[in-house]
Parts: sequence; C-alpha cells; structure tokens
Amino acid sequence: MVASDEKEKISFLDLLMITIGCGLYALGFVKVNMANSLAEGGVTGITLIVRYWLHIDPAYTTLALNIPLILIGWRYLGKRALIYTIYGTGILSAWIWVWQRLDFQLNIHHDMFIAGILAGLIGGLGSGIVYRFNGTTGGSDVVARIFEKERGIAMGKSLLAVDTLVLVASLSYIDTRKMMYTLLASYVFSRVVNFTLEGAYAARGMIIISQFNEAIAQDIMKEMDRGITYLDIEGGYSREAGRAIYCVVSPGEIITVKRIIARYDKRAFISIMDVAEVTGEGFTYRVTKKKLFR
Repeated sequence: MVASDEKEKISFLDLLMITIGCGLYALGFVKVNMANSLAEGGVTGITLIVRYWLHIDPAYTTLALNIPLILIGWRYLGKRALIYTIYGTGILSAWIWVWQRLDFQLNIHHDMFIAGILAGLIGGLGSGIVYRFNGTTGGSDVVARIFEKERGIAMGKSLLAVDTLVLVASLSYIDTRKMMYTLLASYVFSRVVNFTLEGAYAARGMIIISQFNEAIAQDIMKEMDRGITYLDIEGGYSREAGRAIYCVVSPGEIITVKRIIARYDKRAFISIMDVAEVTGEGFTYRVTKKKLFR
C-alpha cells in the first residue's frame, strides 16, 4: 500500500507501532484514569464527560466524535496522515473497548498521587510512540491542524486551549482534588511524550567564539572524538569577519568542552542550546565509549 509520492509510503512498521502506542495509551486511560475518576484533555476527556452524564462507553464516543472531525479536516491532512489518523482513531477505540472487558486492575491501593504519575507515564509513552511513528489518534490534533492552516495559530496553542476547555468542563463531575491529580498526570504526560519523541540520545549544541578557535577545535576533536564545524561570522558592531566553532555533545561532555576552552581563552563566548534530536556517528551508531577517568 503506497501513496503516489515516495514520502507518502504507508509503512507496516508505522502501523504496528501505532497499534502498540494506542494500546498503551488506552491501557492508562481505562485502567488508571477511568478507574480512579481522573479527567483527561482533548476528545478523550470529552468521552469521560459523556460517560459520566449519559453512561455511554468511551470506546463508542471516541469513534463517534472523531469521525466528523476527520471528515472536516481531511483536506488539511496529507494522504498518509489521513490514513494514519483514521487507523489510529479506529485502533484506539478498539483498545478502549478491549481493556474495559479484560477483568484485571492495576492495584495502586487508591493512592491518587501514584495514579496521577502512572496515568502520565503510560499515556505519555503510548502517545509518544504514536507520534514518533507519524501517527495521531485524531481528536484535538485535527482541530489544531485546521486552526494552524486557516488562522495561522500554532498547534501547541490550539491544543492547550482545547485541553483547558475540556478540563474546566470536567469539573462538572470531578472535584478540585482530583483535578489537581489530573494536572499532575498531564504534566508527566507531556514530559514523557517529549522524551519519547527526542529519544535516548539527548544532546547539546555549542557555539564557541574565540580568537583561539583552531587550538580549541583541535583539542575537542583529539580528546573527545567529536566532530566540529566552522561557521563564518561577522561582528555586528565591529564588522570584523571571523569563525565560530559549532559542535554537538552529550550533556555530560559540556564540562569537558568548557575546560578545554578555558585552557586557551577564559573570555570566550559560549552558547549552549538543547538539540531536540541527533542521529549519526557518535550518537546513534559508532557511539564513543566514555572513559571513567581521563
């Protein structure tokens, strides 16, 4: 099953991992959120409100609420994204139906703090896997994409607005105490999703500006076995041309780079930034083994 464009291929691995991710998300949703009366953001949060007031199974309302959203947003999605969204929505509803009918409970002895942490961990891991393999579970993701295309509103802002409205509405059936634990779950959820998307290879990008960049670069390459790139720069005030060093290192190597720089130039300008993802030699293959003592 292949779309017309090479980039729009439908991958069996993607579908498999979306299935696993939806299964994990649904597990947390049913066995933690629902079992401990915690709310949820987005469309799944609406299904909990409907469940409380109208006693309708969330497996059915998840599907019912997502179908019109997908029909409205189909022209804003690429062909592969549309197929993955339809698949993710269907498989999520199926998993919610299955988990409700499997007779077991996650025994946390009614500890709401553990429930909040566990809901965020399981749900965040599941959603992170879905997003990492190009999938979505529909719902507020589709709404956010429509607003981004039509109104130029960033998806993050739209998702936050939708989640806030749903959580406020959820106060109609849960008290403030459980809402606080829901917010705890939401925080853990976001952190786990980010970690899952970024992967285990956390990294920092460093830009170094110094008059001794040649010596600094040579020591970084020789002592740390890290590659460097020279960037052509020009001083905004002095208009003097020069070169800066750019390198990517693991968080634990930052102090070593700083020590190398301090050998030559204690007044060097150093900028350190988070790198969302890094792949390639030294990080995802041919990883340099770190010595215990240098």
